[in-house]
Amino acid sequence: MHARARAMTGAELRDWGLTEVAYLRPLPYEGASLVAIYAADGTPVAIAEDEASAFDAILEQDMVPTFLH
Repeated sequence: MHARARAMTGAELRDWGLTEVAYLRPLPYEGASLVAIYAADGTPVAIAEDEASAFDAILEQDMVPTFLH
């Protein structure tokens, strides 16, 4: 895995995991605590009302949820 990652071009490394991983990040909004969902490349995908809903949405797409701090 490490050898493959080191041999990747910048574009390949940027797109690595794009269809497999989604990131969660807390999103404070007007006093509410929402959860933003991002694709692996940082593209905003959706906003969920809570972590459980965000996890469910990501898992429904056969992706792996990961927290972004």
